Amino acid sequence: MRRGKRGYSFKPMSKQILRDSLAVRRLLDVNPSDLKDDVIAINRVTKVVKGGKNLSFSALVVVGDNHGHAGFGMGKAREVPMAIKKGIEQAKKNLIRFNLKGSTIPHQVLGRYGSAQVLLKPASDGTGVIAGGPVRKVMQVAGITNVLTKSIGTSNPHNVVKATFAALLGLKDAAQVAETRSKTVDEISGRSSKEKAAVSESNG
Repeated sequence: MRRGKRGYSFKPMSKQILRDSLAVRRLLDVNPSDLKDDVIAINRVTKVVKGGKNLSFSALVVVGDNHGHAGFGMGKAREVPMAIKKGIEQAKKNLIRFNLKGSTIPHQVLGRYGSAQVLLKPASDGTGVIAGGPVRKVMQVAGITNVLTKSIGTSNPHNVVKATFAALLGLKDAAQVAETRSKTVDEISGRSSKEKAAVSESNG
């Protein structure tokens, strides 16, 4: 493995892999009335044709229910409201469920897409969302209220959003890890027999 300017080289998540992940984990039982949308970026697109220039707008939108479900989409139209509406419709089709731990994430994770990298770290209650730009909006619609984030590389909002979703897709809960390793949740968490005895006594 070769080393680059920022450390070891890596294979970023391709557009097809991210699309396949969204399709596999698509969620259909979310109440539409609970969904909230937020516009991340609006770009003006000019297409040069034989008769002149055609002006249109593209909107990047995220949608979520503040309970661990979120999705993103992009819409393009001649007018901004219609572009936002198309983006919201596409985002609702890409809704996915994340593995959260209360108001934060269960473990640290790094998401990559293109030249964008987003690092997410769990935080204690009262920390808030330490993030900026597109990452903050994704955390807000997903319902993550305590998290530490760091965006590395490009500041392109499209790549940053996709890197954020790539990181959230990589979250695993203790039950999944225990099943993969053929162990119990207590063994994965590293709780000793004395701690388990103390917890059982307190519950009893």
